[in-house]
Amino acid sequence: MATRPLHSALCPRGCTQPSRGFGALCPRGCTQPLERSRYRPDWASLDARPLPAWYDRAKVGVFVHWGVFSVPAWGSEWFWWHWQGQHDAACERFVRRRFPPGTSYAEFAPHFTAYDFQPRQWAQLFQRAGARYVVLTTKHHEGFTNWGSPVSWNWNSVDTGPHRDLVGELGEALRESNLRYGLYYSLMEWFNPLYLADKQNDFKTQSFVLKKMMPELYDLVLKYKPDLIWSDGDWEAPDCYWNSTSFLAWLYNDSPVKDTVVVNDRWGRGCSCHHGGFYNCADKYRPGSLPEHKWEMCSSLDSHSWGYRSNMNLAEVMDEMSMIEELVQTVSLGGNYLLNVGPTKEGVIVPIFQERLLALGRWLDTNGEAIYETQPWRVQMENTTDTVWYTSKGPVVFAIFLLWPRDSVLCLSSPIPSPGTQVTLLGFAGTLQWQQHPGKGMLITLPYMLPSPLPPQSGWAVKLEGVE
Repeated sequence: MATRPLHSALCPRGCTQPSRGFGALCPRGCTQPLERSRYRPDWASLDARPLPAWYDRAKVGVFVHWGVFSVPAWGSEWFWWHWQGQHDAACERFVRRRFPPGTSYAEFAPHFTAYDFQPRQWAQLFQRAGARYVVLTTKHHEGFTNWGSPVSWNWNSVDTGPHRDLVGELGEALRESNLRYGLYYSLMEWFNPLYLADKQNDFKTQSFVLKKMMPELYDLVLKYKPDLIWSDGDWEAPDCYWNSTSFLAWLYNDSPVKDTVVVNDRWGRGCSCHHGGFYNCADKYRPGSLPEHKWEMCSSLDSHSWGYRSNMNLAEVMDEMSMIEELVQTVSLGGNYLLNVGPTKEGVIVPIFQERLLALGRWLDTNGEAIYETQPWRVQMENTTDTVWYTSKGPVVFAIFLLWPRDSVLCLSSPIPSPGTQVTLLGFAGTLQWQQHPGKGMLITLPYMLPSPLPPQSGWAVKLEGVE
């Protein structure tokens, strides 16, 4: 097990010489803080950094994919690559039918207007959805930046399109609503000549990294002071090409967010699920059992895309039951849940996405005690069914059941009750009657539900106090 560097150390009053090294004690009377150990630019040191506690406590976030790809709004946010990288016939046909002959992707940018973008309305929606943090695409693989990048001339949201600092405006609104702010950043750019030249040189040159990527990452951190950096687009090259470890060492040692920032695991080919802060492993990742490392599931309300699609239909939108199931299963297995929406080119989050987010928020208003700031329990799910999942908070255990039992009796085989065990259903007043199961566990009598032609909501949580 690697020795953890000293994450933060405060010195009692009166010291004139700072103590050095891990675990050093400060004599009484010092006035200078201890010098904390610095992280080295290697994975052994960086991976030993404790994850700032806010992230695990937060549990729920909203992901926002927004860029020039929101203008064609067809296929997915990978439209440019499918059209001009792979020469996909359907994409070529789409462009011929919708746009003048000879149209280039760059000509979409002026139509990325953000006319209807109201950052405070977004922040209020995300807060009502129960999110504790929000991650915005500052730059996707197309290379267009949603802020006035000093090294992306005329291919950014200040020089063209909205003529607005989208990253800055949303960040200000989120912080007014007390939400943490994460910045998604794609390391690579499909058609950037500097990147393509480095790729042609088998990534033995770093012109793109030194002239484009690193200046932008430093600019984002210094200008917006993010709580989270969500890296992507790393898979074609090793981390040594991206200078990932050097950047992360600066981020953890010297940046203005060194004590609070969280990062993911996409920092170079082979890093995913092995190095970084929390692990994404893969889009829509679902581990089969409790991972040893903090992780996050990113999922999208549109099952076919992360960016907005004008031809999306209702059957392709995640329903409320699926959304809650993903959240519950993720948190029970120790993960965070990051749910994506793709706004339109005008900056509208379409009503069906708003409805889903608000449904999630209503569920969390009732059941959030079983989600936020919880930890995995000794058992994550009932061994007889995948419809009952557990979380815990100190000595309290929560059993979240996704289907209401037909006889209104919930059978739990995992908790071991005691004479003082108390059971309540979140959202309902009073305690519930329970009895010991003839085999093992508990039989809990739930409140009577009136028959209804409509399917019931998904997901209820019983709070178990005094169980093992």
